[in-house]
Amino acid sequence: MKTVLVCAAQAPFITGGAEILVSELKANLERRGFRADVAAVPFKWYPVSEIVRQALAWRLLDVTESNGTPVDLVIPTKFPTFLVRHPRKVAWLFHQHREAYDLYGTSYCSFTDSPEDRQVREAIRSMDTASLSECHDLFTISRNVANRLHRYNGLQGTPLYPPPHHLGRYRRDEYGDYLFYAGRLDRLKRLDLAIDAMKRVRSGARLKIAGAGPLEPELRKQIQGLGVEDRVELVGFVSADDLVSLYAGCRAAYYAPLNEDYGYVTVEAFLSRKPVLTTTDAGGPLEFVSPGETGLVAEPAPEAIAAAIDELWSLPEARLREMGEAGFDRVREIGWDQVIDKLTEGL
Repeated sequence: MKTVLVCAAQAPFITGGAEILVSELKANLERRGFRADVAAVPFKWYPVSEIVRQALAWRLLDVTESNGTPVDLVIPTKFPTFLVRHPRKVAWLFHQHREAYDLYGTSYCSFTDSPEDRQVREAIRSMDTASLSECHDLFTISRNVANRLHRYNGLQGTPLYPPPHHLGRYRRDEYGDYLFYAGRLDRLKRLDLAIDAMKRVRSGARLKIAGAGPLEPELRKQIQGLGVEDRVELVGFVSADDLVSLYAGCRAAYYAPLNEDYGYVTVEAFLSRKPVLTTTDAGGPLEFVSPGETGLVAEPAPEAIAAAIDELWSLPEARLREMGEAGFDRVREIGWDQVIDKLTEGL
């Protein structure tokens, strides 16, 4: 039985899409007959001066064997796990440390323009290029991640789309009266744009937001300040059954993050046969959302998003169904067998 070690960077007490994906990767490796485990090392990305030291912990690890059992394959996932050394390292890159790349110099970045912070940024980029160049194969979770890798590091990655959690359970019930978002509540998801847009819509649209995160108090304050409590609902963390039902009953899904790596919302909505509203700078979702075919694409401004919401509410159900079916066709082949086949090829 071949042994596979999945490498994960863990922020203690935080469980998000990456953590769920690592867990499901391990489970599906085991389902396919591999002996799999997860090596998780805590990682703090603050203060900036500590990032390199934190990352180098992975370089010091010996994962070639464990208690006399050889490790046949390691699969690094996100920064800084790919610094690990192994003769057969196949990366499935979730994302790099984006603050050293596309988010550098934006309001979403904690790096300053000091010589010290610039030095850390350059060190991260150098470490990434060197360690990812060691990989036997290099896969990414989306074309957007592959494009970033090529732009900043000059490396070629092959997109390998991950299936969403609860695969096989999504369904369509009706095209209801609400727009739906599910996921972590943080600044990069730009839920403030959608809430602001709800003040401007002319239709009877409502917005339901499922999930938890550090931005929740700020979003509640925004909802109250705009007086849209009757139109926007923060439903909090929901169970798997409720998540599937909320997708099944929505009119469309909303997902407009900034240059997202991949984005499960798009795939989950399409598996529920619902169109998706996104924005021109959303990144990963644009690999699936085609304007007027599988959803709508608006400029990242409240006025434009409000107009797109009103357009969705003006469409007959037959048109919504047509877009939903086209979206389903776009993602129906995404599955775990393809992922495991590629990651373990030649093992």
